[in-house]
Amino acid sequence: MKKYVSKFHYLTQDLPNRTHIEQAQIACEAGANWIQYRCLTKSDEELIDEINQIAGICDDWGATLIITNHYHLLHKVDAQGVHIEDFNADFVGIRAEIGEDKTLGASATNIKQLLAKQATGVVDYCGYGPFAHTDTKPNDKPLLGFEGYRLLQRHQVDLPVIAVGGIQLADVEPLLQIGIYGIAVSAAVNLAADPGQAFKEIYRKIY
Repeated sequence: MKKYVSKFHYLTQDLPNRTHIEQAQIACEAGANWIQYRCLTKSDEELIDEINQIAGICDDWGATLIITNHYHLLHKVDAQGVHIEDFNADFVGIRAEIGEDKTLGASATNIKQLLAKQATGVVDYCGYGPFAHTDTKPNDKPLLGFEGYRLLQRHQVDLPVIAVGGIQLADVEPLLQIGIYGIAVSAAVNLAADPGQAFKEIYRKIY
C-alpha cells in the first residue's frame, strides 16, 4: 500500500525552553504537514500523554504525526505512523505489528543500508544522512555531503529518500536539484531565533 510521504519532515527535539507540544504548535501554525515527534527521554505514560496532545494539534491543522521508535505505543495514540532509527530493526516484524495502514519510516547512513530497507518491501520512506554535522542526533557516521546524495543516482532507489542531518536553509535547493525526494530538519528550525519564520523559509524552498 503506497502511503503519502511529505517532502518536508519537521522533527521536534528536547529543548530546555520549549516543549515538544509548543514546537509542534509553532510548526503547524507555520504550515507543517508532517510532524515527527522525537522524544527518547520520557516514560511510556509521559509519551502517551504528550503524543495525544500533539495529535490534537496535528488534527486541527491537518498534519501527519509520526512518532520516533516507540511503535509499541501506536495502538494507544492517534498517530499515523512511526520512524525507526535502529538500522538493524526487524522491519517486517514491525510492519506485522503495526498493520498496513500505518506509515513506516527507516533510517540509513549508506547505500547498502538504504537498499536493504527498500528490499524489505515494507518500508514507506527512508531518512538518509547525515548530510552535515549535527548535534541533534550525534553519531560517528561519515558525512554524506552533496556528493553522497549524487551517488544514489547510480542505484535503483524507488523509496522516497529524505535527506537529514545538519541541513540548513542554503542546502535545501541544491539537495532537491540532485533529485532527493524530501528534506528533514530539526535544529535549523528549533534553534532559530524565530522558529516559525525559519520553518516558512525552508517550506518555500521545498514547495
